[in-house]
Amino acid sequence: MPFVRVSRIAHDEGMPTIAIVGAGPGLGLALARTFGRHGYSAALVARNPQTLETLTATLAGEGIGAAWFAADTRDPAAVTQALQDAAARFGAIDVLEYSPYSASAPHLDPLDVTVDTLAPAIESLTYGAVAAVQAVLPGMRERGEGTVLLTAGSGSIDPVPIFGAMNMAQAATRNWALNLHKRLTGSGVHVGHVAIGVFIGDEPPAPGYPFRTPTQIAEQYWQQHVRRDGAELVIG
Repeated sequence: MPFVRVSRIAHDEGMPTIAIVGAGPGLGLALARTFGRHGYSAALVARNPQTLETLTATLAGEGIGAAWFAADTRDPAAVTQALQDAAARFGAIDVLEYSPYSASAPHLDPLDVTVDTLAPAIESLTYGAVAAVQAVLPGMRERGEGTVLLTAGSGSIDPVPIFGAMNMAQAATRNWALNLHKRLTGSGVHVGHVAIGVFIGDEPPAPGYPFRTPTQIAEQYWQQHVRRDGAELVIG
């Protein structure tokens, strides 16, 4: 059973909620802040309870309702339970954003990809995504509204040899996201894929290196949610 902690700020049960799987102090926090400014509560899902506790407290201090639910994205049952708990806490999940930290999929030459070396990436980036989507999609379809945004690096489109396993898993998830987009068009549920091809930070890691701040990227997610005008957002 995932740990659950809720911020002490009063929460209006009628507020919409974004669930951020893979929430961290960079993009995850920026997404919670951006959607929070538009009246959303945030359900934060990740592995580390200490990090989640800090993020939730930060959001509470800014007047954003939030709760955290600890789950490892390599454990589909834990992801499912975390999102079910989040839906019970907030009433429903209106937006799902899935962007797990990819440390479980280290650098790997395509020539070295085997069933065993591929498994960590597939478990976290593909199986975890499937579990997360299937935990919230039935409710979205029943209500006739909702947004699902599955995030990956730009290697999901144009693979990079040092990410042989990770890009393979991300490409599979991207394919599924685009297929879901086609299948659900007209249903009120928008599914999209986000491919990020820039460094995420407040400054570039080296002069001339392309980057965007977490806040800038989070605003693009918000626009994708509002406009619902395409199956894929490429950043960079």
